[in-house]
Amino acid sequence: MSTVQRIVVVGGGTAGWIAAASLARFLPPQRYAITLIESDEIGIVGVGEATIPQIRLLNAALGIDEYAFMRATQATYKLGIEFAGWGAQTSRYMHAFGAVGRPTGTVPFHHFWLRGQTLGEHAPLDAYAPNAQAGWANRFAKADPADLPYAFHFDASRYAGFLRSWAEPRGVTRVEGRIVAVGRDGETGDVTGVQLAGGDTVAGDLFIDCSGFRGLLIEGALQTGYDDWSHWLPCDRALAVPCAPVAKLTPYTRSTAHAAGWQWRIPLQHRTGNGHVYCSSQISDDEAAAVLLRNLDGEALADPRPIRFTTGRRRRFWNRNVVALGLAAGFLEPLESTSIHMVQSGIERVIKYLPNGPLRDADMAAYNTEAGFEWERVRDFIILHYHVNTRPEPFWQMCAAMPVPETLAAKLALFCANGRITRFNEELFAEIGWLQVMVGQGIMPQGYHPLADAPSDGEVRELLGLIRQVIARQVGALPDHAAFIAQHCPSGTC
Repeated sequence: MSTVQRIVVVGGGTAGWIAAASLARFLPPQRYAITLIESDEIGIVGVGEATIPQIRLLNAALGIDEYAFMRATQATYKLGIEFAGWGAQTSRYMHAFGAVGRPTGTVPFHHFWLRGQTLGEHAPLDAYAPNAQAGWANRFAKADPADLPYAFHFDASRYAGFLRSWAEPRGVTRVEGRIVAVGRDGETGDVTGVQLAGGDTVAGDLFIDCSGFRGLLIEGALQTGYDDWSHWLPCDRALAVPCAPVAKLTPYTRSTAHAAGWQWRIPLQHRTGNGHVYCSSQISDDEAAAVLLRNLDGEALADPRPIRFTTGRRRRFWNRNVVALGLAAGFLEPLESTSIHMVQSGIERVIKYLPNGPLRDADMAAYNTEAGFEWERVRDFIILHYHVNTRPEPFWQMCAAMPVPETLAAKLALFCANGRITRFNEELFAEIGWLQVMVGQGIMPQGYHPLADAPSDGEVRELLGLIRQVIARQVGALPDHAAFIAQHCPSGTC
């Protein structure tokens, strides 16, 4: 290897520029040279316009001003995800960020909520979630009287451009070109460089493959292999289309279940992003397009763009001297807005296991173990939405009847018995997330923790009532979401 370690990011878009910007931020330039190769000829998928709160950690680490970022990317705030029709056809619930209830000092709050149900306190779980109540009311603020955990909706292509403008002045070299060949070392099998259509070769020591579904290096060159999860997640196609912005700028993503899949709705300042994820064996492409278009809030601004995928992951995310990020690493449908986060956590892990000299098998093995765990637990959480439903259509009945991974089956069994939820190894979705989805889709445990019986009936009713009152006061004091954006970070301003 050369004295200066050459890291080459193959592919731009959101994944490539998150990787390049993160490396430029944390690696000393005297020891690392970062190059990003992308081609204007190759489009990007770019459906990941909704995020989870961890995106704020990335922006903060890069020193990005939030309002400047929001103006540049036409962003809005996000307090959670509304799920419509996922349990029964008329069901509606919010998977909200942040707390549900309040700490009790003994057992998680939801055990007291479960006891309250037996006492006639039938307020839904989201009545105790500040983010959910603020979301339903279309209200948002960053400061007191309510501190609401939040993420963003933004234009993914604009975010990539924003990160590029941040990264290039900090030492990232962008090379325009289409890769036509990959060079490999005859002895080690490592990738040595990539050849561009014009004849130039870009050499490197470590390669970050952000080339999308094709996985130009991780699969095309190294033939790493792919674990297909479509027997658990049978949707294999999507149609994406923007429409005119809506009158009410809601601070949440919406996911609406349809007969053979689901539709996303992501409100931005200048447009609304929409898409229909569906199972092609259950509905034709033309029918799927018709479902999408007739359920838009405004006029379509383009023709639906088709995307085909196979849900799953690479068998190794780090293979030889290539690390796959984004769609090159695998695909999980954007039901819980995890796409961009998986890129973020992946590049954080690259920095964590960055070799000091030659690559070591132990480092790569640890990376692959951690990444595999994260992907599989996110997979389980997405399967949960499909499996726990009471819809009548054949597609949904198939999902309800299918065997699920043992890890998910164990989680469901534990909750169904006495309302317990266990989180392992800092998996991405915490207990509160599992709780909201399971309850939201109709699962009520057979029991609750016995310590929830310690207070009197009156004390439990008082606790539940006070929490609802406090949240109502907090939400009532918040400004309108659209008004907050108009005041602080409207698009088109400097």
